[in-house]
Amino acid sequence: MEPALQWNDSPAACLHGLGVSACADCRVRQISVCAALDPHELTEIDSLSHPTAFPAKSTLFTQEDPASAVFNITEGMVRLYKLLPDGRRQIVGFALAGDFLGLALLDRYGVSADAITDTKVCRFSRSAFTAFLDKKPHLLRRLHEFASHELSLAQDQMVLLGRRTADERIAAFLMSLKERFARIGHTSITLPLPMSRQDIADFLGLTIETVSRTFSKLAKSGVIVVVPDGVRLTNLAQIKALATR
Repeated sequence: MEPALQWNDSPAACLHGLGVSACADCRVRQISVCAALDPHELTEIDSLSHPTAFPAKSTLFTQEDPASAVFNITEGMVRLYKLLPDGRRQIVGFALAGDFLGLALLDRYGVSADAITDTKVCRFSRSAFTAFLDKKPHLLRRLHEFASHELSLAQDQMVLLGRRTADERIAAFLMSLKERFARIGHTSITLPLPMSRQDIADFLGLTIETVSRTFSKLAKSGVIVVVPDGVRLTNLAQIKALATR
């Protein structure tokens, strides 16, 4: 994997190079954990941040490595996965701008995280962020809300893998991704899918052949149009009906 490219590793650096108030102008702040902070607190957390760029296919962190840093994604998409004892890979999620990664309960990362696209993050020393968190109970509540939402998504994923057909799994995946992209301002009917078909298969508990066959089936029925690096949702009502069965 390629190493991360550091924008500026000075603790006083800000995300956009605009000075200490840059966090207030961050386009994903209102959907990230930072939404809980007032302007003065934003200046405080900005002073702890190390803005970092990860090229596509590079690694943010690896399962079982010491959990020395936490990450607030500001741009891009990240693949989260576990390596099973038999060497197989289980993708557990795809993180987007606004998502917060790495605050594990244990001292080692429970998953690995790779950049699917060029990705930008605010990286914090875990010890420094934890110390900051101890003084900000409202930020801790915000993190608990994120954790509760992630638990709900994990429960939905269990139902998705256990009870649904391939068509329903793909439809639910597309609808979930559409809703998440909408939160960061992407409302086009063309849905970016920068991950590979193998990634989607691993996430949905399907084979890559089944994923490809299902996309072709949905395209032939007029539900979607497959375009470079994504799909166009041409029959949203039918996709929703499949996703909610």
